[in-house]
Amino acid sequence: MTQHSDTHYDIIVVGAGHAGVEAGLAAARMGKRVLLATISLDNVAFMPCNPSIGGPAKSHLVKEIDALGGEMGIAADLAAIQARLLNTGKGPAVHALRQQADKRLYQEIMKETVENTAGLDLRQLLIEELIIEDGAVRGVVTELGETFYAPVVILATGTYLQGRIIIGEKSYSSGPNGMRPALALTESLAKAGLKVMRFKTGTPARVDARTLDYSVMQLQEGDETPSAFSFMHAPKAHREVSCYLTYTNEETHQILRDNMERAPMANGLIEGTGPRYCPAIETKILRFPDKDKHQLFLEPEGLHTREIYVQGMSTSMPMDVQEAFLHTIRGMEACRIMRPGYAIEYDCLDPLELQPSLETKKVRGLFSAGQANGTSGYEEAAAQGLIAGINAVRKLDGAEPVVLGRADGYIGVLIDDLVTKGTTEPYRMMTSRAEWRLLLRQDNADLRLTPLGREIGLVSDVRWVRFCRKKAEIDAARAALAQTITPDTQTLERLEAAGFDVIRQAIPLGELLRREGVTYGDLFRAFGLPEISPEAAEEVEIEHRYAGYIEKQKEQVEKQRRLEAKRLSETIDYRSIASLRDEAKEKLATIRPRSVGQASRISGVSPADISVLLVYLEQQSRDKRNA
Repeated sequence: MTQHSDTHYDIIVVGAGHAGVEAGLAAARMGKRVLLATISLDNVAFMPCNPSIGGPAKSHLVKEIDALGGEMGIAADLAAIQARLLNTGKGPAVHALRQQADKRLYQEIMKETVENTAGLDLRQLLIEELIIEDGAVRGVVTELGETFYAPVVILATGTYLQGRIIIGEKSYSSGPNGMRPALALTESLAKAGLKVMRFKTGTPARVDARTLDYSVMQLQEGDETPSAFSFMHAPKAHREVSCYLTYTNEETHQILRDNMERAPMANGLIEGTGPRYCPAIETKILRFPDKDKHQLFLEPEGLHTREIYVQGMSTSMPMDVQEAFLHTIRGMEACRIMRPGYAIEYDCLDPLELQPSLETKKVRGLFSAGQANGTSGYEEAAAQGLIAGINAVRKLDGAEPVVLGRADGYIGVLIDDLVTKGTTEPYRMMTSRAEWRLLLRQDNADLRLTPLGREIGLVSDVRWVRFCRKKAEIDAARAALAQTITPDTQTLERLEAAGFDVIRQAIPLGELLRREGVTYGDLFRAFGLPEISPEAAEEVEIEHRYAGYIEKQKEQVEKQRRLEAKRLSETIDYRSIASLRDEAKEKLATIRPRSVGQASRISGVSPADISVLLVYLEQQSRDKRNA
């Protein structure tokens, strides 16, 4: 049996939240020896905010993580206590699964998975310093003076760097939910020349379910046939719990207005930039003064706790104000707070410091993922962690990094936005950020990404067999639907028996799927098509119903791919290209885009600048040919 040093690893992951867990699992499953360091072993894959996974755009990320061979979707399905498919009244591009999770069970599942993964060592360590020599990371130093060595380190520090909790006029150093903060590591990052930002996020109070009157609230039940995140799981019934909907009112708003000078954002205690798309209730009152109510969802934190998460009521107001405004809400008049709402400030990297592989530009071998890169949300963190873990291994193996394009997945959109545009506030994934969202549906994430996951070594044999079976079913259905039917006697009789309108001319059988209410199952029964799974049937139905739109998006993607194929050397001296505007020179020199396509998405780089770049590249190519 091979003996390993207790201090030398291939990869060290700092932090075991949603990013760190995915990074550590991916790297270990790809054959590397990994140290996963966490401030607390009770903190693995912890959900400090809402007890749920998924939702608009976020569910796409979870599905893509799963398709590549990641873990979040599997754990979410096993810990789910309610599931709802959202936006079903809209097109398939924005359908989104959201699951309520038993947050303790989710942690336990993830921790058990980590502890039983070969090559992955989980240890309770507080990392205080990076060892950097000659521009490359060499290891880390803990608060107890222990030194661990590795040629690759992945930062997945979440909201712990210089963490500070703020409630009203009070503030104190802390990680989320009263956990220990990491106070020293920021200095090490700054010393390495990396730009650090200060962001803020927050969470609402948790209240005791026994003190709520659900009879006056609106019941929010889950789906009768719950969907699954993982392509490895069939839809299954969960132990169903209910959520409830209630609203703030004018009395709530007046209490907040009367105490606004006591809000940390007003009294100067909060310095960091907060999330625009998930604002505190006090910010909502100021931002939307004419709105007479805001909806609140009461969400159970698990099956074995009475804690209820008040979704929509994030706040850092003083405790007496929190008590007062909660008691004005219908059904919450007698509620008792179990945990207060709070704001938390933390340090994170400017994502413009990163390459598309998530390796830092200034320190070789140092990767960063998750809220450490200025994002918000468990799903965004896990997606980055998976890619950082994959690319850390590929760097060690001397292979090209995996860089998903914007037409490959929401993960590609997320990372491209971060490293190309940067962010001035906690970044949240939204469907509107994806230009090609009809191609990037949550239902086809496996068709898009599982072959890549197999190629890089993360997709198991069991998953691959399952994927190939679904792919074969889709191919068989496509072939059958491509057959031409004519308005002969037999066909007309079949159409009439099925209740379909007649056809007047020869058409591909698949054309019938464009008719209102017609399903693959209908055609299967009427024309004896191949029997396929509901998942495969969903794919072929969407392909046929939206064929024109899908084809148009594919054409647009192909045009963009041509720009992405025009690579830009890392050594280009943009300041010497005379025809570029000064702003473009500065932005291009700072971000160092990989391609003309990426350059075209940089804020401050105009279409005219892109034309100049194309001319420059053509001139360089001509000079090489003539040399």
